[in-house]
Amino acid sequence: MPLSHISLSLPWPIRPAAAGRVFERLKSGPKAVGVIARGLPVSRPAVSQHLKVLKEASLVADRPEGTSRVCYIDHNGLGALRAWLDQFWDQALARFQDAVEREGQIQMTTALAIAPVRKSIRVNVSQAHAFD
Repeated sequence: MPLSHISLSLPWPIRPAAAGRVFERLKSGPKAVGVIARGLPVSRPAVSQHLKVLKEASLVADRPEGTSRVCYIDHNGLGALRAWLDQFWDQALARFQDAVEREGQIQMTTALAIAPVRKSIRVNVSQAHAFD
């Protein structure tokens, strides 16, 4: 996942509360753009623009449903973002381990290595219908 797509999809600084809520509203399942925009302090076109950027970053996908477009979280893209962010955690842990070992306070061993936390659920349904 290119860094430019990640940074473009992050909430706009001028209205972070509204932009963050656009993505957050999708965590409970697919929603039409109008439903996502309802009650937000920005226009529906602004919500559509943010969804477009999230879609370009592979964090959100959409499908036609009648006369509407229903948006949902793209779990493959979100997983790629998680993997990209995990590399920073892995690097920080490695630097911490090096610092502790250099000071001789404790010898870390591979037996004490912390495995990355994985949170996933597999269901036998297509991604487009996962929240129906």
